[in-house]
Amino acid sequence: MFLTLVLDGGGIMNTSSGAPKPAQPGPRVAIMERLGPQDLMLLWPDDLGWPETIGALAILDGTRLLDPDGRFRVEAVREVIESRLPLVPRFRQLLYTPRRGLGWPLWVDARSFDLTEHVRVLPLAAPPGEAQLLRTVEQLRALPLDRSRPLWEMWFLPGLADDRVAMFMKVHHTIADGAAGVALLGTFLDPSADAPTMPARSWTPAPEPSSRDLFEDNLRRRVQAAEGALSKLLRPAVTLHQAQERWPAVREGFIKERAPRTSFNIPIGRHRRMAVIHGSLDVTKQIAHNHNAKLNDVLMSAVAGGLRELLRGREERIEDLVLRAFVPISLHREKPGQAHGNQDGMMFVPLPIGEADPVRRLQLIAAASAERKKYVVRPPEGLVARNRVLQRAMVRRFAHQRWANVYIANIPGPPIPLYLGGAQLLEVFPLVPISANITLGIAALSYAGQLNITVVADANALPDIEVFAEGVRNSLQALRSFRARTDAR
Repeated sequence: MFLTLVLDGGGIMNTSSGAPKPAQPGPRVAIMERLGPQDLMLLWPDDLGWPETIGALAILDGTRLLDPDGRFRVEAVREVIESRLPLVPRFRQLLYTPRRGLGWPLWVDARSFDLTEHVRVLPLAAPPGEAQLLRTVEQLRALPLDRSRPLWEMWFLPGLADDRVAMFMKVHHTIADGAAGVALLGTFLDPSADAPTMPARSWTPAPEPSSRDLFEDNLRRRVQAAEGALSKLLRPAVTLHQAQERWPAVREGFIKERAPRTSFNIPIGRHRRMAVIHGSLDVTKQIAHNHNAKLNDVLMSAVAGGLRELLRGREERIEDLVLRAFVPISLHREKPGQAHGNQDGMMFVPLPIGEADPVRRLQLIAAASAERKKYVVRPPEGLVARNRVLQRAMVRRFAHQRWANVYIANIPGPPIPLYLGGAQLLEVFPLVPISANITLGIAALSYAGQLNITVVADANALPDIEVFAEGVRNSLQALRSFRARTDAR
């Protein structure tokens, strides 16, 4: 008996049986799966040139993925991917937008599905350096996902040094958030190199709902929404209490404070630049422990240090400067690894860029973060959540928002090494989208003792991205060295 990872309802679960159990063959039953309000808010940015694509870059030991001539064994990998697809129905579904009057967009099974359009290979001509690899990944990220196909791709890039292979997986944000994205990736992975393979099963798409089905479903949802609104009107005391409960978070997040203007908070363009920072989970946890802080506080403090170096390099005033970080807060209630869909709240944390002492900066951020956790802004409800016109109008206004300067996400990942088709994942780096005038997105992912950070930036706003990344590295090293100096005394 050994441990394996199985997707159950959109996430990873533990089981002591050998391999994941696929869905039984046969035609699927059509289920009306509309986008929720939060999913819908992630759809409109695409129309404004802000593609909502999340992803992960993994480095694999390619020894078992290359044939004796050094060619990538793509068919063998596709067999592994295909065998797990029954566990991820969304990967064989299209995002369908009905005509006016038939309701919100929904997921429908693709009439036909060709795995070769989603699992692809791009051989690298010569072993690239890290910067060149990231440029190649950015070129792949920039390719728009085709709405006529399921909204995901998995690219393999053989040709790294020492027979390593890069894998880049990209998924539209409407399918998953960070936690759910980790669960999706885990669907195709095993806890050992010799995990038994699972034969692919036949798949028959469920019938597409008719116009009548869509009309009746939309009518039913509208009636339910009207009944909900009427219920609130008939219970004014309860409704007022709920509004009062939400108001402090809205006030703290959007009204009480404004993000300062900076040289890098400009409307984003089409092109991105990336940088990665290799880190140790144990070291970062030790830093947090030494300063009575949380791991997320250490991440935000390092980002603040990077921003300080960035603005100093631009000879901008940083004295007493406090920027604001938009920090997503997972609202998932599933077991670890079983997250699916989008369930995020948001928190806004002040970053004291003007504070030169990295330890004092961490202490300030830890205190502020603990206080701001009382004011997590939950996804909108009511009229805004149900009205597409209002949603689109809000998204358009985001290009001029003054709520945040930077986006920072910390995503927990698997604590043990994982394998794809027998090949070990050596490193994993998360990729987040950026939009509006938040031109800098930072995401950290823990995996098998690592805590790797990816920086995604608008190419026009941050051509000096490496100055920022080096500032993050220096801040982490300074916090680590402070403990070493204390121990020496």
